[in-house]
Amino acid sequence: MTQYAIITDLNKCVGCLACSVACKSANSVPVGSFWNKVLRIGPNPRYEGAVLPDVEMYFLPVGCQHCADPECVRVCPTGASRKLEDGTVQIDKSKCIGCQFCAMACPYNVRYLNEEEGVVEKCTLCEQKVAQGELPQCVAQCGARARFFGDLDAGYDSFVAPGRVLDYEATYEQVHDARVPMLQAVQEFADDQVVVLPNVGNNPSFAYILRDMTWKGGE
Repeated sequence: MTQYAIITDLNKCVGCLACSVACKSANSVPVGSFWNKVLRIGPNPRYEGAVLPDVEMYFLPVGCQHCADPECVRVCPTGASRKLEDGTVQIDKSKCIGCQFCAMACPYNVRYLNEEEGVVEKCTLCEQKVAQGELPQCVAQCGARARFFGDLDAGYDSFVAPGRVLDYEATYEQVHDARVPMLQAVQEFADDQVVVLPNVGNNPSFAYILRDMTWKGGE
C-alpha cells in the first residue's frame, strides 16, 4: 500500500506564504482561488494586544488532505473524483460536471469551482512532478524546510525535504536532487505531537507536528 502525504512541522512554519504562491504559479490556479492556504491560528499580536514572545499562535497550511476515506469520492455522481493507488485523491476533469457535490462534502473547504472551465479543482499533490521523482512544489519551495513529502505507509523515514548543497562545484543535478530526511531536519517530537485536521470519518492523510502552541520565532 502507498499513501503519499505531506507532514508539516508547525513550529518551523513562519507563515511566509511561499507554498501558496508556488502552488498557484505551478498549477495556474485562477485569481481568487488557493489550492494551498495558510491560516493564522491564535491571536493576531498586531491587533489584539498580545506581546511577543508570549503569543500562543502558529501558522497552519491547509490544502486537500488526500484522505484515506474521502467523502468527496463517495458523493461524486460521475466518478470524476477518485482515489488512486498512490493514495492521492484526484479529479478527472473530463468526467466532472461542476455540480460541486464534492466541494460541499469536503470538511476542509479546499475544493473550488473553476468557473471558466466549469469543473472543480484542488491540490493534486503535484502528481506530474512526483511521477518524475520530484517533490511537490509547496515542499520544494518551503524556505523554512517545514514541509516534508513521503509515504505514510512507509513510515516517517520516507519523508524528505529539499537538501542544501554547500559545494560550489556541485552540478545542477546534485543540487536539484539533494534531499534531507525529516527525522534529521526537525527537532525530536512525540507521537502525540503528530496531529491531523478534525477527522469526521474521512481519515485525513496529511499530518502536522505541533509540540506546543507558543510562537518562539522559529527553530
